[in-house]
Amino acid sequence: MDEYVPTLDHTFSALAHPTRRDMLKLLVREPVRVTDLAAQFDCSLNVASKHILSLERAGLVKREQKGREHWLRLDAAPLSEAFDFVQRYHHLWEQQLDRLGSYLNTMAEQTEGSSSKAKSKISLA
Repeated sequence: MDEYVPTLDHTFSALAHPTRRDMLKLLVREPVRVTDLAAQFDCSLNVASKHILSLERAGLVKREQKGREHWLRLDAAPLSEAFDFVQRYHHLWEQQLDRLGSYLNTMAEQTEGSSSKAKSKISLA
């Protein structure tokens, strides 16, 4: 069984909300002030701050204070851990789906074969 990694919980939780995913898209380009980031969304500064805190808890966003301004920048390292986690299961599911596809193809061939025999019996009658 996989070792429990609590940071993954925070990462997936942060990525679960579309507003937070959109915030990350904006932070990919360059660091942004908190107020400027919040202004991009149809929510109050308080609500935007809660989304930002979720991103910070996941380690996806780093905050730097310059005077009275708070700047945010993306830290994509936790995304790499999440990708590795998903990738392990991707291979498992890919194998399972390949087997299912083979099975369904075999069943379809058998069904076509038996329906061809039935049609030939009908045409002989």
